[in-house]
Amino acid sequence: MPRPAGPLRPPREVPMSFDPALQSCDLLIEAGWVVPIVPHGVVLEGHAVAIDGDSIVAVLPIAEARGRFAPREVVSRPDAALMPGFVNSHTHNPMTLLRGVADDLPLMEWLNNHIWPVEAAVIGPEFVADGVTLAVAEMLRGGTTCANENYFFPDVQAAVYKRLGFRARVGLPVIDFPTAWAKTSDEYFDRAVEVHDQWRGDALVSTTFAPHAPYTVCDANFERVRMLSDQLDVPVHLHTHETAQEIADSLTQYGQRPLARLDRLGLVNDRLIAVHMTQLTDGEIALCAERGVSVVHCAESNLKLASGFCPVCKLQHAGVNLAIGTDGCASNNDLDMFGETRTAALLAKAVGNDASALDAASALRAATLGGAKALGLDACIGSIEPGKQADLICVDLGAIETQPLHHVISQLVYATGRHQVRDVWIAGAPRLRERVLVDLDVDALIANARQWRERIRTVRA
Repeated sequence: MPRPAGPLRPPREVPMSFDPALQSCDLLIEAGWVVPIVPHGVVLEGHAVAIDGDSIVAVLPIAEARGRFAPREVVSRPDAALMPGFVNSHTHNPMTLLRGVADDLPLMEWLNNHIWPVEAAVIGPEFVADGVTLAVAEMLRGGTTCANENYFFPDVQAAVYKRLGFRARVGLPVIDFPTAWAKTSDEYFDRAVEVHDQWRGDALVSTTFAPHAPYTVCDANFERVRMLSDQLDVPVHLHTHETAQEIADSLTQYGQRPLARLDRLGLVNDRLIAVHMTQLTDGEIALCAERGVSVVHCAESNLKLASGFCPVCKLQHAGVNLAIGTDGCASNNDLDMFGETRTAALLAKAVGNDASALDAASALRAATLGGAKALGLDACIGSIEPGKQADLICVDLGAIETQPLHHVISQLVYATGRHQVRDVWIAGAPRLRERVLVDLDVDALIANARQWRERIRTVRA
């Protein structure tokens, strides 16, 4: 049983002198509890994680770690849980600047009459860069270390993520109408390949194809996406089966439900990241399990837009890989993966009429390793294992809100808030220290967000 967490003690963060008899490493993080995700549901009490460069070297009891390693730095967190950073598997991060612009509306009215008109007036490289920067700050403060991005100007997004040392899969947009990013289908694909080639092999930034949705992408463009996805070995990140209206419209236009149409076009495979998926038959769930499709559950956005309920319990029982995403701030309205994971777990129980559905350990896995697997990054992130990238967060469990501490994983999912994230590392580099962002000016971010509020207010007047 884990020991109760007492008052938060001062950290020990000191350079260490080298002992030639010991193995050198850059960082040793000592935690009250390590939640490695693999093995499933395990909590390691009084353990340390050794990091050298960007990678995890070892996970072992603190006493053994001190006897084996000569670290250049030790971070001691006796009242914290060390876990993998969250993988936010579906985001529109530039839309942080549209937070609260059009609330309490159904999806298509929200999208057609409010979001798209505002975007048409303000979207551009500056909007995208500033929105992503604000989003990265929010995500780091909430323990997210990787995002699966779906928005325009992926070249700008990628440059910002790289500059800020944040891990991201950047979507290469495809949609059947002109935007500020591209005017024709050929231009969408030409620019997509150009951005992919620019970031091919980068340690932090990679790409997906991001055709918007079945109702905004024609068969010919889906076929081009499939061909390039196969050739370049990149995932396809797609909103689908989001609302009952989408299903009805697809039956009218194509004589098929969207998933059947995607299957006809060769897209239902282990590269498909299917987002929302609130309208599924048992046969469609079986197809997703058979083909290795990953489903991203965006519980709070679906609730807010009244889009429907993802059948998480059935997907889980079928063996479908589940991931969790916040969606964008215009429809959620935050990037809080602690809150999203809790909502996903609770909603799964209500929808499935099963209190054991998406239990705490499974919810935490979906928010970390499940997301990494959906993005095709599970070989390098999503769990605390030697050889993987050191994308890690320390979460303070000594606060009154998480006392008494009977079960660490349950507490992380059902009682912990993002304000309890204390430290964040991405690829071994510190991005949040003692709740202070590294290399980001909070006052400047807030001032910039306020000037965007005024600009957006003007175009909506």
